[in-house]
Amino acid sequence: MKFNWREFTFIGVMVLLIAFIASVLFLSIMEMPVYGEVSNPTNNYVMRRYVDVGMIESGGSNLVANVVLDYRGYDTLLETTVIFTAVMSIMVLWGVKK
Repeated sequence: MKFNWREFTFIGVMVLLIAFIASVLFLSIMEMPVYGEVSNPTNNYVMRRYVDVGMIESGGSNLVANVVLDYRGYDTLLETTVIFTAVMSIMVLWGVKK
């Protein structure tokens, strides 16, 4: 049986590539802050700003609706567009009629 250098090299490069990606992912996970800690970047000034001046800035009385519609309006619009497109695609593929 003849030794195939091309296959051996390919497998070696793939093993090195997978090891590199796995180490980068592992190091990234190790650098993440502890979940639920008060000093995390996710628990920054934005939440306090929404609660403190959200009603004044947006003019609404419902804080959740203010955040969704005023602060996160474009994000919500794009999510709604994606969901609408997915539902319409499924209806076209299944042949749903009125």
